Amino acid sequence: MTNPPGTVIIGGGQAGLQAAASLREGGYAGPVTIVAEEPGQPYQRPPLSKDFLKAAENGSTAEPLPLRGPSFFAKQDLELRTGTAATGVDRQARTVTLADGTVLPYTSLIFATGARNRELPTPGIDLPGIHGLRTLADAEQLGAALGTARNVVVVGAGFIGLEFAAAALARGCHVTVLEFAPRPMGRALTPLLGDWFADAHRQLGLDLRLNEGIAAFEAGDDGRVGFAISTTGDRYPADLVVAGVGVQPNDQLAAEAGLEVANGIVVDANLRTADPDIYAIGDCANFPCEHAGGPFRLESVQNATDHARHVAQVILGEDGPYRELPWFWSTQGPFRLQMANIVRADDETVVVGDPDPANPKFSVFCFRDGILAAVESVNHPADHLSARKILAAGLQITREEALAEGFSLRAAYKERMALAPV
Repeated sequence: MTNPPGTVIIGGGQAGLQAAASLREGGYAGPVTIVAEEPGQPYQRPPLSKDFLKAAENGSTAEPLPLRGPSFFAKQDLELRTGTAATGVDRQARTVTLADGTVLPYTSLIFATGARNRELPTPGIDLPGIHGLRTLADAEQLGAALGTARNVVVVGAGFIGLEFAAAALARGCHVTVLEFAPRPMGRALTPLLGDWFADAHRQLGLDLRLNEGIAAFEAGDDGRVGFAISTTGDRYPADLVVAGVGVQPNDQLAAEAGLEVANGIVVDANLRTADPDIYAIGDCANFPCEHAGGPFRLESVQNATDHARHVAQVILGEDGPYRELPWFWSTQGPFRLQMANIVRADDETVVVGDPDPANPKFSVFCFRDGILAAVESVNHPADHLSARKILAAGLQITREEALAEGFSLRAAYKERMALAPV
């Protein structure tokens, strides 16, 4: 064992790299090692279902967007180990063992292991032509497949499924989306906005089938996937299938190390596990979220990067609960969806702006006990940014105030901050 103990980060995604950067920014002088299972330089995942496929559509060479430039690791004195997985954690010895036999000692260990695609237990799922979309390799395969595909079936009307469906539709494919739930993005959006997106996507030409899941896949004459059979018994032609039915946290390694897992690695408000030297951040962490009202696991860039910044502060000696406001986004064809805070199905909702699907620019204000609690925006970034500022600052906007003629979130924020005590 040649490496001196320091901080070991398992995971080379958004959370892992931000944690390393934040440690250095905070003055951490010890060794920092990042273990990334995928080969090559760490890259941004969100553009894979958006800009990456759009570049392929335009005939240009799609390149992944790096999370950090090639000189970053040397300048920050960070050791990046790519193409090898962490296979074991010995908490008593405080070491991490890698697949290549390397043993890394640690004083602090951060799990930033992210999540993996949920597998469909569907007959025919192993047929050629059926894909997931999570990694660069997945996006490269799908970008190439879209060049010849004519009939595309997407299983799941979540963010990834609808982002890909919009890209496939723009390539001239006939696209069918099967969603077992009664509305798209049902776990993330208010019912009002979920229904709006269903109508808007159908007006674009998407064949969106709600309350209809997948039962089986059948091969065509060439041995590749040829048909998708839904739970209603309908058969849909499919020479390309994308399964977008959610993800599962990568918490197996933590569980094998004896750490508590429950839909992710369980951590406290400091993002620390029951082992005081081990932390979990990002998609793999189940943490106390005051905005959700209890234990929660979030899959977003914001959550990954804010978790990373917070855990760096904790390792540097600044304990304190994590309280950042959650926010999200999704680009689906001409629709830019942005959300500030976590909505609830029983929120009182008010539409402000123009929701015409032909040229939408509006927000859905969500109220609890008459106070603004969350905001969903479509093609209205000014509302989104103002809503984030208002909610993060704990400013109260009443329903009556928001419905008054001439009201704007931006003006309300400026007015409240001008009145705030210095």
